[in-house]
Amino acid sequence: MGTLPKVSVITTTYNDASNLERIMDQVYRQDYENLEYIIVDGGSTDGTMELIRRMEKRMPGRFRYLSEPDRGIYDAINKGIALSTGDIIGCCFDRYADEGVIRRMVQAMETECTDGVHGDLYYMDGERIVRRWHQGQGTIRTGWLPGHPTMYLRREVYETYGVYRTDYRIAADYEFMVRILYRKQVTLSYLPEILIYMSYGGTSTSSLGSYLQSLKEGHRALKENGVPFAWFTDLCRTVRVLLQFVKK
Repeated sequence: MGTLPKVSVITTTYNDASNLERIMDQVYRQDYENLEYIIVDGGSTDGTMELIRRMEKRMPGRFRYLSEPDRGIYDAINKGIALSTGDIIGCCFDRYADEGVIRRMVQAMETECTDGVHGDLYYMDGERIVRRWHQGQGTIRTGWLPGHPTMYLRREVYETYGVYRTDYRIAADYEFMVRILYRKQVTLSYLPEILIYMSYGGTSTSSLGSYLQSLKEGHRALKENGVPFAWFTDLCRTVRVLLQFVKK
C-alpha cells in the first residue's frame, strides 16, 4: 500500500482561547498519521498565541499557523487553504466523534475514488442534542446539502472551482457547496455515521435575524449558480432543516 494522502485540518479562531484549546486537543488525538494542522488566528489578544506555540511543540513539522487581522471566518478559511500542503483539506471547529474519524473519511475517499467525503452531524447544546443532520445522498435542487463541518475535499476541488467567496457574510459555505455540487462536478463519498458534534449557535443559527440573513444569501447563491426556480429549493431546504430539530 502506498503512502496515505496528507490531510490538512484548518481551525479558524479569534479571542476564543478556551474553545481553541479543546479543539486543538481533538485534532491532536486523531489517529491518522499523515496529518497537518493549521490554525488561522485573527490577531487574538486573549492568550491564544501561547496555546498555538504549545501546539507547535506537540506537533513538530506537522503544524502551521498564521495570526493577523482577517475579514471574517471565510477569509480566514481561505488563508488556511492557501497555507496548507495537504492532498485533502477540511476544517475542525468543534468535536470529532472519536479518534478515528479522519482515518475512516480518507479510507472512504480512497476506496470509492471520490473527490471528497461527508457524513452525519449532531448540533449540541451542552450534552443535549438539538438538531440531527442526517441527509445521506441527494441533490442540491431538492434542498439536500452535506453538513459543511463534515465535508473534506481533495485539493484539486479548490484549485478547479475556487475557494469561499468573502462577499457572502453568512452563507459562503452554502454558496461554495452549491457551486461544486449542483451540476455534479464533484463526487462525494458518504459515511452514514456521526462524524462531528457541533455546538449549536454558530454564525447562521445564533439568532432569527442571522438565520433569515442566511436564507437570503442562500437564495442569492442559488440564483448566481444558475439553479432554476430557486424558491423551490429554498422551500425544500427549509423543510429539511425543520425536520432536523429534536423535540424536547
